[in-house]
Amino acid sequence: MMDTVLSLAAWIVGTSLAAISGAVTAKTAARFYGALERPPWAPPAWLFGPAWTVLYVLMAVAAWRIWREFGFDGARNELILYFVQLALNAAWSWCFFVKQSGLLSTVEVSFMLTAVISTMAAFWLRDPVAGMLFIPYVMWVSFATALTVSVWRRNPTML
Repeated sequence: MMDTVLSLAAWIVGTSLAAISGAVTAKTAARFYGALERPPWAPPAWLFGPAWTVLYVLMAVAAWRIWREFGFDGARNELILYFVQLALNAAWSWCFFVKQSGLLSTVEVSFMLTAVISTMAAFWLRDPVAGMLFIPYVMWVSFATALTVSVWRRNPTML
């Protein structure tokens, strides 16, 4: 039982490193986001932290379930996809908040969405519960993709 709890905690902490790296590269994110013209359906800046926290936990639990059942060797492709989408997730903050590039952010979030959907599908084939845990993440990244494009179009001189 203790091994199960510790391994799950390790997956949550490891997955959270992507969140931390994204937050570190976007120190001025709230101020920059607040200065941008956003569509009326854009969430307030304060919502992103809680939303991403829930999503990172769900992602970590999904990956942990795959790893627990199949190990790194048995689920190499699935876990590579998982780590690729995490890296892309962390990179989006840099593209948007540091580089302040609408084009780069849009291309990057498109790759991220593709990687997230691919990870969900790969997980689903191995463990439907793990795949289902990715549904909110796919929905959020789909929303984030539309938001990225909309904000870029509304702020061509800033992005």
